[in-house]
Amino acid sequence: MDKSEVLKALTPSFFDLVKILLSAVVILFVTKIQLVSDKLSALLIALPLTSLLAMIWMLHDRKISDQAERVEGIANHAWYTFWFVLPTMPMFLVLPWMLRKGWSFYPALGVNVLMTAALFWGMVFLMKKIAGIELM
Repeated sequence: MDKSEVLKALTPSFFDLVKILLSAVVILFVTKIQLVSDKLSALLIALPLTSLLAMIWMLHDRKISDQAERVEGIANHAWYTFWFVLPTMPMFLVLPWMLRKGWSFYPALGVNVLMTAALFWGMVFLMKKIAGIELM
């Protein structure tokens, strides 16, 4: 990929601005729902809203003219998202446990970020070694 292709890919379009606005509205909506119901907000966050939006944006991205290439990109996105979600799951158990044990938010968050990164790289290594799946 040469410099002009990179510059073209990184130059925002009107559609990019629409994507940013709609994505921000979803995040704002979920954070506002949290003020009313932790459970409903958690349910909405547990839905793969970001991935769903990304797949919709990929499908309608005019920078990729070949429909088959777009569909393959969406399939790859879904496949890798599945594997990348797995190492993040323990955080949703460990973080609340730490907070309830008296940890301050940012130190607990830092520990969980490091734990998630270690689990992520462990997953990358194991999947390549055991299953021959190249995640990175």
